[in-house]
Amino acid sequence: MYELKFDGSLCQTCPTADCLVKCQYMDLEKDEAKKQMVNIWEGKDSFVFEGCVTCYACEEYCRRGNHPFYLITEKREEKGLLTAPRAITKQWINIGEPQGKFKVGKPGERVLSFGFMPEFFKMAKGRLFQKAMPSFIFGQEFFCNVVYIHFANTSIIKKRLPMIMENFRKLGVKEVVCLHDECYGSFAHLAPAYGIEVPFKPIHYFEFLYERLKELRNDIKPLNFKVAYQRPCSSRLSPDKHRLVRDIMDLIGVRLVEREYQDENALCCGGIYAMCFGYDLANDVQRRNMDDMAKHGAEYCVFNCPACQGTLGEKVAKMGIKPIHMIELCRMAIGEA
Repeated sequence: MYELKFDGSLCQTCPTADCLVKCQYMDLEKDEAKKQMVNIWEGKDSFVFEGCVTCYACEEYCRRGNHPFYLITEKREEKGLLTAPRAITKQWINIGEPQGKFKVGKPGERVLSFGFMPEFFKMAKGRLFQKAMPSFIFGQEFFCNVVYIHFANTSIIKKRLPMIMENFRKLGVKEVVCLHDECYGSFAHLAPAYGIEVPFKPIHYFEFLYERLKELRNDIKPLNFKVAYQRPCSSRLSPDKHRLVRDIMDLIGVRLVEREYQDENALCCGGIYAMCFGYDLANDVQRRNMDDMAKHGAEYCVFNCPACQGTLGEKVAKMGIKPIHMIELCRMAIGEA
């Protein structure tokens, strides 16, 4: 019922083929990149199926509003080319199964969505959230399911995401502040790509934090330390919000170190790589990423995604770099953390 909105002619006429030319895991020239994307669109075999590590980056690199990563994922599933062992894929699908154990605060026109991340119950407090916190949602019934594109399983997303939208509709909410980056990417980017109606306005929590910090400007005490920002894979689905990283850090007096692996050139935390592609790839990506942070004098590593922090937090700490989530960093700037 829900079909990917993909225009293969845009690949055929693309002047740059940036989606694959810029890929950090495959080395392709423009003509070969265009050829491979057309092959994938036409349902043919391609070495891209073996080379893609599901980092989402080609969704950002494509300047034509097409969806190269979603297409690669769709065709992978059609061909039975799973990225992880079936047992692991099944386990993850079972984890996200709606079970009727969700939690809902006092839903108003705007709600905070914790997705399926209990860590946010510890973070979403204090003056930043005092007005918003009474209205929250949490649980599998509101779980965005975007993680399954890592597992080449868009069919489960197309099955569950419309159900999630209906759960939101029943609450009558008009705005959803997504505390998990993946949720925002799913609602603002993935759902529209498949023609799935979103009955509310998704708001990235960076927007929420930035506005609240401006309201609390007089309480901010510049932190005056150097940080590296760990950009999550899902941020590739909302590149227009990435600019807010610098805006927030400028506002709270934090210096974002200029390093090799940031912005468009960011490297993932590697957590999903260990499950899907083996520890050699995961360890290599993590080592390059963390060495880059240390080389440029980062005192803190700022995380957007709790899963990324769970993967890299202890490792960066052993290097003498303090791990901290963006929300906690902002609370620290107003004297709360």
